[in-house]
Amino acid sequence: MENVNQTKNCGPCSKTCLTVVVCVATFLLMGFLVNRMVKLTRPEPVGVARATERAFEGGKIRAEGVEKAKAWGLVDQPRGIVRLPVEDAVKLTLEGYKDAAKFKTDLAARLEKASVAPPKPKNDYE
Repeated sequence: MENVNQTKNCGPCSKTCLTVVVCVATFLLMGFLVNRMVKLTRPEPVGVARATERAFEGGKIRAEGVEKAKAWGLVDQPRGIVRLPVEDAVKLTLEGYKDAAKFKTDLAARLEKASVAPPKPKNDYE
């Protein structure tokens, strides 16, 4: 009978120890799973071939941007929006600010005209 009473008295100590072990095991399991997910979702390193391709495409895009900045072009014909070379736009702006009030109202009117939302397409289901 004494052995039965002794095992009942060790209850709180064993519960605390068990709780600590379960918490430690849970954190270790969580760390392991996070590590696995990081390894599984990490993209492959960029190789020399891919880096060369990206550099070539980036250079091509930058060259197109420089080309567009130096040339005239039609952006939106129905609304009358054109692209000006930067130098010409600066000259027009400096010339326009000789009469600042008129230039600001003209610029605001052009901005309002260019910012008009296009009409919504007709929905056949309504």
